[in-house]
Amino acid sequence: MFIDILKAFLVGGAICAIGQLLIDYTKLTPARILTGFVVAGVIISAVGLYKPLAEFAGAGATVPLTGFGHLLAEGVRRYVSEDGFIGIFTGGMTAAAGGITAAILSGLIAAIVFKQRDKN
Repeated sequence: MFIDILKAFLVGGAICAIGQLLIDYTKLTPARILTGFVVAGVIISAVGLYKPLAEFAGAGATVPLTGFGHLLAEGVRRYVSEDGFIGIFTGGMTAAAGGITAAILSGLIAAIVFKQRDKN
């Protein structure tokens, strides 16, 4: 169990360190970096490298945004094989529906519970 935790920590930490380096040393906005991580997850999954990484690192690879991209790509792959062409449009969202719903509900709860204010 300790080795699994260590692998997840090292891989997840490396992904986060890449994000921090992009924030510190580029002029990319956080939104562009986050979007880039999702797209990178899709691309790495499309070439077949993300699934072995996720099996090796567990939550260290599936929890970061690259894991969300991998989930979208795997959903499209699965639903294209089941439903054909329409799976291109429905597969990713169907596979990620639980995570998307959790994010929306968490945002709604935070908006209700906490007082809104300007950044200034």
